[in-house]
Amino acid sequence: MAKAMLVVKIMPDSTDVDLVSLEGRVRDVILEIYGEVGEIRKEEEPIGFGLIALKFTFIMDETIGSDAIEAALAEVDGIGNAQVVDFRRTLG
Repeated sequence: MAKAMLVVKIMPDSTDVDLVSLEGRVRDVILEIYGEVGEIRKEEEPIGFGLIALKFTFIMDETIGSDAIEAALAEVDGIGNAQVVDFRRTLG
């Protein structure tokens, strides 16, 4: 079974979105789609005017692909946009 590293960038609807709550909802969606992925790393990226994007990096089974995560995250309250910004095979 091949593994891939996936990086998903989440843009909140507004600066009023609770990022801690949003992080929990995003983690739930990741685990729902990919199952146990091990460590999920989160990074905050300042965009401007107080808006902060969240980037989530994790290792997953590459046979599932990345389309499902974008579609599922688009339905989460508080997310304006979700985009896979990196998808690459991992070794080992």
